[in-house]
Amino acid sequence: MEILKELSCIGIIPVVKINDAEKAVPLAKALAKGGLAAAEITFRTDAAEQAIKNIATECPDVLVGAGTVLTIEQAERALKAGAKFIVSPGFNPKVVKWCLDNGVTPLPGCTTPSEIEQALELGLKVVKFFPAEQSGGLDKIKAMSAPYGGIKFMPTGGVSLENVNNYLAAKCIIACGGSFMVKESFIDGENWDEITKLTEKAVETMLGLSVGHIGINHENADEAKKTADMLSLLTGKPIERESEKGMFVTSEFEVMKSMGRGRCGHIAVLTNSVDRAVYHLSKRGIKFDEETATFNDDGTRKFIYLAEEFGGFGVHLIQRK
Repeated sequence: MEILKELSCIGIIPVVKINDAEKAVPLAKALAKGGLAAAEITFRTDAAEQAIKNIATECPDVLVGAGTVLTIEQAERALKAGAKFIVSPGFNPKVVKWCLDNGVTPLPGCTTPSEIEQALELGLKVVKFFPAEQSGGLDKIKAMSAPYGGIKFMPTGGVSLENVNNYLAAKCIIACGGSFMVKESFIDGENWDEITKLTEKAVETMLGLSVGHIGINHENADEAKKTADMLSLLTGKPIERESEKGMFVTSEFEVMKSMGRGRCGHIAVLTNSVDRAVYHLSKRGIKFDEETATFNDDGTRKFIYLAEEFGGFGVHLIQRK
């Protein structure tokens, strides 16, 4: 998978300051166990280069990159160690050009229109926005991206469980960098279980999976009407809307007028991002029927069925509005 696309699907990229390279592999495994098989190892310590090498060698399924890269010399060391992407706090055209010439994805920091124009001039489509919250946050990113429709951002700095979905909901955001699940004290204390727990919470929050409604199949419209009337009587709610396919009693029940997918019907699962949900759930072994996918105007999925049925029900993901 192309690096930028994978970063987008992962959604949250752990930003790691590590003091002991020997702890890099157990850290990477703890992150992957929690659902985020990625790490940006910052060049703020002498252990960074070896930490990247250890992860790249022993955890090939973890997408590892280098952060706080300030010079070409650091970029070269990071690439040789196995970094798949290079992140810088600011825009250094020499470092960016070196990365492009050497086939590694650069993500330079850009917080002004002038820096964005320099990035576009070099052919970049994604840049870092750092420090995000202190530089104006999502409002500034949206304002700056308006004149530059082709640019996307990876904000880092002040991103937390409380605001990460505000960022990720914006179409101009490709992913977010965050350190809240990899605090330095957790790593130094080898508290891998806590890192995994916080990572799981981050993925859960980002995906926002929840049951949207249950669809109930029927042989014909008359049988469907009987069920809809009974559900209306039970819930005290009217039939909210009706189409050629079926009737909604509240938002929780879709009473189908024919036998749709699933022996009994279907279960709709809401998510903040179908693309990210497909990526993360696929890592858990769940398979999807790509032929059922429908798409938003920007090419991202908005709907897809799982390949298998469960308990007589087909299951589909649908983007939360």
